[in-house]
Amino acid sequence: MGVRKDLKRAKQRSDLANRVRTELTRQDGVVREVRTAPLASAGDGGSAADVPFINAAEDPDAVVVRRKVGRSWQPVTAAGFAGEVAAAAKGLIAAGLEPGGRVALMARTRYEWAVLDFAIWAAGGQSVPIYATSSAEQVEWIVRDSGATHLITETSDNTRTAEDAAARLPQPPRLWELDKGAIPELATLGREIPDEEVTKRRAALTPDTIATVCYTSGTTGRPKGCVLTHRNLHAEAANTVELLHPVFKEVTGQVASTLLFLPLAHILGRTIQLACMMARIELGHCPSIKPDELRPELRSFKPTFVVGVPYLFEKIHDTGRATAEKIGRGASFERADRIGVRFGEAYLDKFLERGKGPSLGLYLAWALYDLLVYRRVRKELGGRLRYAISGGSPLDRRLNLFFYAAGIVIYEGYGLTETTAAATVIPPLSPRPGTVGLPVPGTAIRIADGGEVLIRGGIVFGAYWNNPEATEQVLDDGWFATGDLGELDDDGYLTITGRMKDIIVTSGGKNVSPAPLEDRLRSRPPVGQCMVVGDNRSYVAAVVTLEPDAVEHWLAVRKKPQDTPMSEVIRDPRMIADVQKAVDYANEAVSRAESIRKFVIVEGEFTEENGLLTPSLKVKRKAVADTYAAEIEALYQG
Repeated sequence: MGVRKDLKRAKQRSDLANRVRTELTRQDGVVREVRTAPLASAGDGGSAADVPFINAAEDPDAVVVRRKVGRSWQPVTAAGFAGEVAAAAKGLIAAGLEPGGRVALMARTRYEWAVLDFAIWAAGGQSVPIYATSSAEQVEWIVRDSGATHLITETSDNTRTAEDAAARLPQPPRLWELDKGAIPELATLGREIPDEEVTKRRAALTPDTIATVCYTSGTTGRPKGCVLTHRNLHAEAANTVELLHPVFKEVTGQVASTLLFLPLAHILGRTIQLACMMARIELGHCPSIKPDELRPELRSFKPTFVVGVPYLFEKIHDTGRATAEKIGRGASFERADRIGVRFGEAYLDKFLERGKGPSLGLYLAWALYDLLVYRRVRKELGGRLRYAISGGSPLDRRLNLFFYAAGIVIYEGYGLTETTAAATVIPPLSPRPGTVGLPVPGTAIRIADGGEVLIRGGIVFGAYWNNPEATEQVLDDGWFATGDLGELDDDGYLTITGRMKDIIVTSGGKNVSPAPLEDRLRSRPPVGQCMVVGDNRSYVAAVVTLEPDAVEHWLAVRKKPQDTPMSEVIRDPRMIADVQKAVDYANEAVSRAESIRKFVIVEGEFTEENGLLTPSLKVKRKAVADTYAAEIEALYQG
């Protein structure tokens, strides 16, 4: 309960509670636009390349990174990090990187990524991230389109993919591999380059210099390269730090630290890394977002906050449920879940001064389940975690309240590659589960006549690389048309209601946004991934996969062999009934006409490896529809 008391104390400090000025514009009594004033300066000089060197000059002994060496996390000081960045930058210069040249990085989230990102900038270059899971065709397209002259991979598998891609290019990029010593090789290569050359190249950069060409993961078509400047990165990172960090320091009373596990090929991971470096927040790296691989790293690193996606929080909740059931306390977890939601709702009402708060009986029930359940959830996340930021897709409100009761406040946000990551975030002293918050300071959100979300501000990109036609389609007088549908409430908080291109129109003319249904359905075990269908059909249906861990637990509880064929599991009436409960929960959020009438459980999973998910875990709807065309057709027969 400490985090909630600390939030209340922080709220009482007017300098923290009233820091962001918000301006609302109404039309016919409805909020149509909201603007927030910036908290950080616009960045009239310099670039992101300066950050490591400023840190080294101002506080050389400050720990800025903790690097995993063996089983322990070893500190890296500001001076040590800047030295590695400078050495790698000199190596890139020696390797022929010209000012304005582009270097592609194809690797998972790891320490060397941070060194190279800043080194590329310090050498006057521009980084081009590539997901480590990309195919040769995807690598070829990004390298060809961006004109990258250098490519750094992580593993031998990545290198083989890159070599396959390079063989198709008229001018193959120069290749290095991290697992074969790319960083020390660059340091050796650049030994003859004077420090003054790096200083000169950094000095030549301005806020409007291109920092990165970041390709969208895209659910359809070829990825487009978003051109982001150092000013874009500064507007995002500096304003986010100024909004959140002072409050979080007050809340925890701890040295802030985070374990970064989001892909650094995704712009959110990059801006979080930059923000941490700017604020000298201790940062660690983990290469996997898979819960089973991530949880041990969280327990050993013990971060005070994390930035994740709903999938992570869903699976931590599901693991807690499965663990409780294994030791015969499944009913106890269910009660803890219900109590947590009620307690979180009541406490939040009190915090926001719109209710009396939990009753004595509810407090006592919460205290009991804090001993039995909630503390175990905190332990799964390292034991020191007090707050989290969730983005990528909406987080189920009940799940948010459950974590709130467990002492972990989750702030939702919303953004795109074109907005340099977060365009909105929940204000730290005004949580409102179910929304994605107010605009990041210095940003404006407008709802167009058709319900589309428009965004304007320093975070908005300037163009798609080599694609003026696509740029003109989404940028108009500085406003970026997101393609997402949303609503603003009376206080300017944004709720995302769906994506325009995903809207299902039934044969009866009913418009259905699949996102709310899918998000709620996915939040309940044993459902893994899912996709709602029904375009030009008489009703809405769903394709559902099962979460492997949930299936393993389901079989164990029923004393069935773990090698039971999946074809048998998906046809078991008890499994169908369990999925029906998840469908019923999803349907509670919509009208009868929008509800899921039928579903089919399919074998296998939607994964990035089989081409059914993007690297940011979004469903590739056309690919799923093509893969399961026969199963979808069967939903509408008879």
